[in-house]
Amino acid sequence: MKYYIGVDGGGTKTAFALFDENKTMLASVTGPGSNHENLDTAFDGASDIIMEGLKALCEKAGIALSDVSFTLMGLAGIDHPYQYDIMCGMLRDKGLENFEVFNDGFIVVKAGATGKSAIGYNCGTGVCCNGIGVDGKMLQLAGLGDFSGDISGGGNIVVEAFRLVYNELFLGLEKTLITGMVMDKYGFKDRGEVLGLIEKIEGENGAEHIRNMVGFFFEAAKQGDKPACEYCEKMATRGAQLISALSNELDFGSGEVEVVLSGSINVKLDNKLYLDMLLEKAEKMSGKKLKFIKLDALPVTGCINWIMQDYAG
Repeated sequence: MKYYIGVDGGGTKTAFALFDENKTMLASVTGPGSNHENLDTAFDGASDIIMEGLKALCEKAGIALSDVSFTLMGLAGIDHPYQYDIMCGMLRDKGLENFEVFNDGFIVVKAGATGKSAIGYNCGTGVCCNGIGVDGKMLQLAGLGDFSGDISGGGNIVVEAFRLVYNELFLGLEKTLITGMVMDKYGFKDRGEVLGLIEKIEGENGAEHIRNMVGFFFEAAKQGDKPACEYCEKMATRGAQLISALSNELDFGSGEVEVVLSGSINVKLDNKLYLDMLLEKAEKMSGKKLKFIKLDALPVTGCINWIMQDYAG
């Protein structure tokens, strides 16, 4: 039996999975986030997390790391060649052999596409848009936050939702349904209490409050809230620009182009209004027929799909 490992390394956690040649998952473990940009110890700390996770996975499965034929990793923060070179060098120095590293956005493509090529549009906490053409050429757009104009991640939406509430309560500007949702959920009696929500969002249990605010935003849009719908329009326009750019720069062959949607913003929320806008705008900008595929598999499965396509021979 041949063994293969897939690694999906994000900012908050890293998933490690062991597969056989039939793509059956034999074991899995989860470790801390391995995005070097989030760690004080940078690449050294990130590579330590990866090596520790690989060893823990093999120990759980009762095999040695040397028994693994190939390891493929999708790692957040690997956006440029120099980052790739540093990470690969450190992993080799720490004893890892027979592996390849990509940005984590690319394994989303491999996890959801029906073939070898597609576009992946991931909107989680942050945003990235990755494409793999039929010739294997790859290109990543977005992922640089404000520097690349990213506005569709959870972090962006939370800030916008709070700003809309602030504008209504403190500046007397346009009303939004989000305000009532916030006041009801948290039991706030006056506008001053709303300011304390910032501390909650940025605090240790911030994820819960981020989910609340993002949920309020999409619920308001669903109910026709004008400021929320206007921001949805901006999000859809920016997403369409990214998808269109990739669809025209890379070769996806004839016929429709698959777009794999992933991340909590794209796949876990009641946001049909936004996704309909995104599809309509992306098809108009690109001049191509697009097929949206919501990712329902674990992103790490993209690693084994990729291995069997290109590295298992």
